[in-house]
Amino acid sequence: MNKLLIITGLTGSGKSELALKIAKKYNGEIISADSVQVYKQLNIGSAKVSKLKQQQVKHHLIDIKNFNETFNVEEFVTLCKLSIENIVSRGKLPIIVGGTGLYIKALINGYNLGISADLKFRQEMQISAERNGNNYVWEMLNNKNPERAKLVHPNNLKRVIRYLELENNPNTTKQTKPLSNFNCLCIAIVKERNLIYKQIEQRVDEMLKNGLEQEVTELINLGATQDMQALTAIGYKEWFAYFNNELTYQQTINLIKQHTRNYCKRQLTFLKTIPELQFYTIEEAEKAIQKFLK
Repeated sequence: MNKLLIITGLTGSGKSELALKIAKKYNGEIISADSVQVYKQLNIGSAKVSKLKQQQVKHHLIDIKNFNETFNVEEFVTLCKLSIENIVSRGKLPIIVGGTGLYIKALINGYNLGISADLKFRQEMQISAERNGNNYVWEMLNNKNPERAKLVHPNNLKRVIRYLELENNPNTTKQTKPLSNFNCLCIAIVKERNLIYKQIEQRVDEMLKNGLEQEVTELINLGATQDMQALTAIGYKEWFAYFNNELTYQQTINLIKQHTRNYCKRQLTFLKTIPELQFYTIEEAEKAIQKFLK
């Protein structure tokens, strides 16, 4: 069986750097499992791998969408499997790396895509959120399914509404197929919480130095709005309040850092629902990978 390597983990855990190192050493190519790096114009805030590193190791599923387009788990699974086939056909090692746990879980285990969009219901929920706040809609989900509600932040309104759709229509059958016919090593890289939080602080500060505010400004000048899927990502959505004079600059930065810390907590909770994942430190992960690829 062909070997396949999956590396996920918390934001700032070092998974991208490890994937690059392994790809160079074992003739691999990288497939991104990141829901923000698919967008061409979102570079700094998504911590996208540099063009230089992309030249050193071929990357897939990066820069495939414009900021005004949508992307979902079904598209990811379809395109990811095509990329895997393409890489294997050329005798190379496919390495999937990214922190979007839903994408990883859907690829490994298959995913219930649920019902077609109920546009009337979505509009009703959107109006309800505008009137009563995002937490009100999230509580509706929490009352129906507390475990599912834990997986999504109240401000991720689109996903909250989608989960409510699924709860209202539980007898659905459409789903992606689990990954098969591969000898797969699935790794999640973790660090101590204080180290992750320190890394987040440094990472956001570095993004600011690299021009994150300017990147968001340029996107807005191109027509980006806060209701577009791409602009709901952490590091981007917070700036709209700043530009509307609702937050100071420092409050905006603090909010980005806080949202990222909160996301890491949810990220770990979700990754623990994937039984195939083996949790390692970065050093343990490298040893396990080397043993797997011998």
